[in-house]
Amino acid sequence: MKLFLTLPSPLPDYFLKVYSLTRLQKSIHSLYEMSHSHNIMQPPDKIITYWQSYRASLPDDQRPPETPPEAWYFCDNEADANELGALVVAGIKTATCSLLWVYENETEHVPQVGDFSIITNFAGDPLGIIQTTEITIRPYDQVDAQFAADEGEGDRSLRYWREAHWRFFSRECAQIGRQISQDMPLVCERFRLVFRG
Repeated sequence: MKLFLTLPSPLPDYFLKVYSLTRLQKSIHSLYEMSHSHNIMQPPDKIITYWQSYRASLPDDQRPPETPPEAWYFCDNEADANELGALVVAGIKTATCSLLWVYENETEHVPQVGDFSIITNFAGDPLGIIQTTEITIRPYDQVDAQFAADEGEGDRSLRYWREAHWRFFSRECAQIGRQISQDMPLVCERFRLVFRG
């Protein structure tokens, strides 16, 4: 899930994007730098190198495209970003969710099965690469205990999941002018860890 924040002045050399998803939210900070001459996003060298290492680990006929996928970290603070990244690398966190209305509001594409992402720590150092294995759109009140457990956060209970996500989605709905509800549509994503190092 994506929403755009007002950036401080002067602007940093990367674009900040925030996606909800985790304990209170999944904040995705894009690590792609802006090319001043062509107005296109260019990934930092460490992201390119990490992606190349993954590609090199695969047989020639199984390698994904050369262009790295989006690189991001969870949450909006160092402690949670590093903790949740570690949960992914440990194989504990294998799912995430976000509010479909935000994708629609920002005209962003919904993740697709087969998409790759590079997960980083708060400092932007790559931790692992995930690939989306399942996407379902379901109402908030139909997220089940198994999915909550697969998100791997807190005590992994459905109660914890509902309380944490309701708080965040309340704020997010207010930002996009929508009314939070039990049947608000969520993009529920499962993924697998395909590379770490």
